Amino acid sequence: MDISLSLVAREASQGLSPGLNGFPRPAPPKTTKKPKKAVLFFEVEILDAKTREKLCFLDKVEPQATIAEIKSLFTKTHPQWYPARQSLRLDPKGKSLKDEDVLQKLPVGTTATLYFRDLGAQISWVTVFLTEYAGPLFIYLLFYFRVPFIYGHKYDFTSSRHTVVHLACTCHSLHYVKRLLETLFVHRFSHGTMPLRNIFKNCTYYWGFAAWMAYYINHPLYTPPTYGAQQVKLALAIFVLGPRPGRSRTLPRTPSRGSSCWCPVPTIPTRWGPGLALPS
Repeated sequence: MDISLSLVAREASQGLSPGLNGFPRPAPPKTTKKPKKAVLFFEVEILDAKTREKLCFLDKVEPQATIAEIKSLFTKTHPQWYPARQSLRLDPKGKSLKDEDVLQKLPVGTTATLYFRDLGAQISWVTVFLTEYAGPLFIYLLFYFRVPFIYGHKYDFTSSRHTVVHLACTCHSLHYVKRLLETLFVHRFSHGTMPLRNIFKNCTYYWGFAAWMAYYINHPLYTPPTYGAQQVKLALAIFVLGPRPGRSRTLPRTPSRGSSCWCPVPTIPTRWGPGLALPS
């Protein structure tokens, strides 16, 4: 009994709680800390695809880093090349890597070599469609109001006496106002972009066609359609009830965009224009 009491007193002095029947509890097993796994970082070397000049060297890049993150790191050393302008590839003449590609899943070693190409200045898809839609709307109204230097001074700011001309202007304007509103509030765009140089090619087509159509419809010598009101009513019905132009479709993947998106397709109301206001 004295031995048990002495053991209890000794355990209590060491800060240990006594077990059953006064005997000391066994010491808890020591937990061994697991050694942390060493993280294997990558080194990324970015060369110019044309000259093979070294543009950037990135040290300690995480294996899970995506191409989009590498582009952001590259932008820190070359601010003039923001991510949308960059095309990174494994081969100088190969395909561009996708933004979502992961570094460790690419066929590269711990020292990866990527080749850079400048895609040029980029603009957002919202800006592209706003520009393409606003142009035909504005251009058509210039011919409708007969601003100077179009039809001659004696016709400046005169108005057509034919009702169908005003109806054509109303339909054309509603068409593009609707497209502008859809671009701003309905259609969803990705964060992709388009090269700025392409906007001039696109606008030349859409703006030029609108000017060609508006010139003849609003001409002072314009005469109503051959079949009169019946032709006008038929064309108006097609405009109101016919298939909607500019339906949304998926844009294909391109190096400049990097991802597909849903967006409207710019159109010109050619399905009703000739029938509604084509002169006889």
